[in-house]
Amino acid sequence: MRQGPCDENRLAHRRTAADRRRGQRPRLAHRRHEPYILKHYSDPARAANEAAALALLTHHRVPSPRLLHADIEMQPARTAQSVVQAEPVPADRFLDELAGPLAAVHAIPGTHFGRLAGATRHHTWRDYLHDRLNLYTATAPDLVTVAAALRQDLDRVNLDIEHRLLHHDLQLGHLVRVPEGPRVLLDWELAAFGDPTSDLARLAVRLRLLSPQRALTHGPAPADQ
Repeated sequence: MRQGPCDENRLAHRRTAADRRRGQRPRLAHRRHEPYILKHYSDPARAANEAAALALLTHHRVPSPRLLHADIEMQPARTAQSVVQAEPVPADRFLDELAGPLAAVHAIPGTHFGRLAGATRHHTWRDYLHDRLNLYTATAPDLVTVAAALRQDLDRVNLDIEHRLLHHDLQLGHLVRVPEGPRVLLDWELAAFGDPTSDLARLAVRLRLLSPQRALTHGPAPADQ
């Protein structure tokens, strides 16, 4: 990841070489001299997914980095995002200050289940979860027995839910506090449409909470934050 002034000459030089190879004219989506973060991705699908998430957040006016430019076909794939001048929320305040921003994210409706871009779109949450179990067992065969039990549970429970935007990578450092401004969630590579409880469960595992209910019971931040 690289940060610097968004000098159009430098950016045009990077874009022109690639566009010449494609027979295209350079395309710039940056504002002159606006600071930016240039983020590189080893997986182009993650770049496409984060670009789609940032665009959706901006459309719904949820505080987030603005997507200035995305080039998924470059090697490596990259996005240019506006700089967020902020400090990480302290660990002892994380759950309290996460509640407000996360509620705004979970209020955004989806169009399918699964990643926003660069991956299979599923018609149901159950299909998405089965697909994830297939991926996990393919990469870790020792999970086959556990996955088989989970598949049986999935087929028994009611998963008729409405798809909502999920961050799906909640952790310390991904929530920042803008001075005299809002709380902002960063790093949207793993964003998906699905059940908001999935965000809370993944967070509970990461923070070693006994239950995602602890995240649910924390009150929202003040309305202006």
